[in-house]
Amino acid sequence: MKSLRRAVAPAQRRQAGLAVAHHIRQSLNLRPGLRIAVYAPLPSELDTAALVRLARRHRCRIYLPRLTDRRRHRMQFVEARGAMRRNHLGIMEPVRLRRLSAHDLDLVFVPLVGFDATGMRLGMGAGYYDRAFAFLRQRRYWLHPRLIGLAYSFQQVPLIEGAPHDVHLNRVITEKGPIKCNTGC
Repeated sequence: MKSLRRAVAPAQRRQAGLAVAHHIRQSLNLRPGLRIAVYAPLPSELDTAALVRLARRHRCRIYLPRLTDRRRHRMQFVEARGAMRRNHLGIMEPVRLRRLSAHDLDLVFVPLVGFDATGMRLGMGAGYYDRAFAFLRQRRYWLHPRLIGLAYSFQQVPLIEGAPHDVHLNRVITEKGPIKCNTGC
């Protein structure tokens, strides 16, 4: 799946990012003050530039993940303002530390390698997102944030075997449109 994702040409990646932003505009109620987290994409990941522009036009508050503990695979969410730098994985992060708890986010747009209709997400393997949103496994208590995967349609697979620590997505948005996952949320 990673090699398929790497094979997407930069122009196609930008076009897919524009299509995803269009579907987000049509399917989600972006409004001023909404606290959203967006990832800074690696070269092979779906481009989020159009989504960030859309969120800024709607005056949403935008946060980016910042890795805080390499050994224990922990991250926090930091306001996307000011200077940026590359972390040890080559991902751009804000330098400033104006952070927000994962509990206080409204929407989180996450990258993925693969996904299935149940909302199971295959990431890069380090578990940063699963650790940050572990509290969501008790859905009867936590309805926010909603986790939304951003992917190319070819990244959908029939079934991903999950582990007890995995956190499910609420939906996935691809260049072909939104896919509501079977999470019940």
